[in-house]
Amino acid sequence: MKQDLIVILDLGSTENTVLAREIRALGVYSEIHPHDITASELQALGNVKGIILNGGENRVVDGQAVEVREEIYGAGYPIVSVDYPASKCEKKYTELLGREELSSFVFDVCKAEANWNMKNFIEDQIELIRRQVGDRKVLLALSGGVDSSVVAAMLIKAIGQQLVCVHVNHGLMRKNESESVIKVFRDELHANLVYVDASERFLGKLEGVADPEEKRKIIGGEFIRVFEEEARKLEGIDFLGQGTIYPDIIESGTKTAKTVKSHHNVGGLPEDLQFELVEPLKQLFKDEVRDCGVELGLPHDMVYRQPFPGPGLGVRCLGAITRDRLEAVREADAILREEFAKAGLDKKVWQYFTVVPDFKSVGMKNNARVLEYMVIIRAINTIDAMTASVEKVDWDVLETVTKRILEEVGNVNRVCYDMSPKPPATIEFE
Repeated sequence: MKQDLIVILDLGSTENTVLAREIRALGVYSEIHPHDITASELQALGNVKGIILNGGENRVVDGQAVEVREEIYGAGYPIVSVDYPASKCEKKYTELLGREELSSFVFDVCKAEANWNMKNFIEDQIELIRRQVGDRKVLLALSGGVDSSVVAAMLIKAIGQQLVCVHVNHGLMRKNESESVIKVFRDELHANLVYVDASERFLGKLEGVADPEEKRKIIGGEFIRVFEEEARKLEGIDFLGQGTIYPDIIESGTKTAKTVKSHHNVGGLPEDLQFELVEPLKQLFKDEVRDCGVELGLPHDMVYRQPFPGPGLGVRCLGAITRDRLEAVREADAILREEFAKAGLDKKVWQYFTVVPDFKSVGMKNNARVLEYMVIIRAINTIDAMTASVEKVDWDVLETVTKRILEEVGNVNRVCYDMSPKPPATIEFE
């Protein structure tokens, strides 16, 4: 890594990502690492200029307080402690560092340079990709979402035709999603794209599965199997490219933090994975991924398109997936996106989508009592996907969306609006 680096050691803080983003905002690169990292592992990270021991409410794990290794104090790095009993540091703070104190530590004490920018990051990642891959090939799952698109652009710049893109239709895509991916990437960008329709295969594996963690792991595992099958049809495929980003890793659990949810590209990978992973975005927050895409020259509408989870509508058709509810959430989502675009909200709201729970509510249709599903609308704004606020959508827009969903989507008699911020809720329902 060419950039200077400030390392945050996770000693139970819930504010690690906030601190990392504050340091990056100063123009200095920062990463979060486990509390038990060794001195040699620290040295291997590259241009480490200083260490922050970041303690907090999760410092006690299984009844025992986690501690930093004694050897870290003698490794020659400037160290500051935040809410952690470390007597050997230069300075100790009882709460999160303020901007002035943080700046002083980073620049005055650590002598770090403000050389963290997207251009340098891309250059470093391209060098690392070429060193890792050599003259071999990489297989990339190209959903057409922001993360996979940016990874594709970076891999193309790094290794060109050594990249093979595979788009898998798992039957859980948004309306016309696969058709759009083929049009943009194969027809317009001329990518080496393989299209696989595995919708029946995925829906069969998911039949009767209600637990969200199990659903995610089934989808993640089946994705890998599909890629293995496609790889066997090709020659020299040794790597799997992935659009893993920092929130995926943080939310999938660390040594001092509980799992919020397993991400298909973190917790759902099988132990007998046949590929070595290439994950050039795994230290970036969502807004930084978009900045990376812009720097790589991707179209603005592709970089700023709606985020879409890897498991797709599988985590928006709540509980055990049924085809009628899957179709309901797909059609309702299409209506929501269409009406938000008409109202200009597609440029204002970070993420908006619909979900359909696995229970019915009583209603009236054609003068008769009916039991049908409800559609829940979620619209939130966020910078880094770690926290989110609810968008205050104009009432007329919500009325229009509601009217269309009730008239055009089958098996639905109720529409609700989710008012829950993150935290305590998460962005997705599962």
